[in-house]
Amino acid sequence: MLKTKLNVLTLRKDPLPTVIFHEPEAIELCSTTPHTKNRAHTGYKVTYLGKVTISGTHFLSGCTESAVVGLWDTKQTSVAHDDSITSSNAILEIRPFQVRLHHLDGRGEATVAMDTFQVARIAYCTADHDISPNVFAWIYRQINDDLTFQMDCHAVECESKLEAKKLAHSMMEAFKKTFHSMRSDGRIHKSGSSDEFPEELSTPDDG
Repeated sequence: MLKTKLNVLTLRKDPLPTVIFHEPEAIELCSTTPHTKNRAHTGYKVTYLGKVTISGTHFLSGCTESAVVGLWDTKQTSVAHDDSITSSNAILEIRPFQVRLHHLDGRGEATVAMDTFQVARIAYCTADHDISPNVFAWIYRQINDDLTFQMDCHAVECESKLEAKKLAHSMMEAFKKTFHSMRSDGRIHKSGSSDEFPEELSTPDDG
């Protein structure tokens, strides 16, 4: 389906120009398909491992490994002490402009909460981890209420190594489509620097 592009494990973005963000249309990404015919959301069923704040602003291969190991160990400990924890507790939906993480109920069916991530703020993502080939992680520039920011590493465990690779590929395609659209609409200023993120980037539903 994705042919030879599935060998792309890691996406590292170059420094970003200044972006003026506007609320995007709901555009579905073709490479993310429903897990079941009756599911309301398109995307991949995953187990959300959590997030951890990391230091730095420039990221190279292997930069998520330590964070993922910590999240993985914490999750495994939780499962060992509580066998009622479901194996897949979320759906990760990747679109141009926005990534959505739907947290599911105890039966793994209905959405009980949703985190949203703007593609323009995702600094790095990878499906290349020694702890498990099924883990997909991304680093997100979280804007706080006081307009300071932090870099959070989020991680999910996919149902297979192939699905982790598909998520990395889908994120790469979403990034390309997002910035192609923003460039076409004049919402990217080439004179800006990667550290300049205007207030418009912060939206009420930002996760």
